Amino acid sequence: MIKRIKKNDNFLDLVPLMKQSQDWETKEDGLIQVIIPRNSILDKIVRIFFKTPEVMRIDLDLLGSSVWRAIDGKRNVKEIAQILNDRFGEDVEPLYERLGAYINVLRNNKFITLKKVRD
Repeated sequence: MIKRIKKNDNFLDLVPLMKQSQDWETKEDGLIQVIIPRNSILDKIVRIFFKTPEVMRIDLDLLGSSVWRAIDGKRNVKEIAQILNDRFGEDVEPLYERLGAYINVLRNNKFITLKKVRD
């Protein structure tokens, strides 16, 4: 059951959920590329005058791609941190600070949402 997130909830217990409409692909090098359509009226006007592309593509690095793949709607932030620790070891330190900041960037850009599944 999804609960409302409160300020004092443990961030590590929250489960990231990818937006259903979010497009992405795996590039030849195995890294993730997030695809953002630019379909608003303002985007269309800007595209006419400045010849901007119809979609924006954001290339994730190795760590970002690993986090992206780990987001399955079932794993919480702590479990994703364990996956990163197992794969990268000390190269990902300080793990929780970096992961927390990255999850917040994804959330602030509306690529993911966070849900609370336990009290």
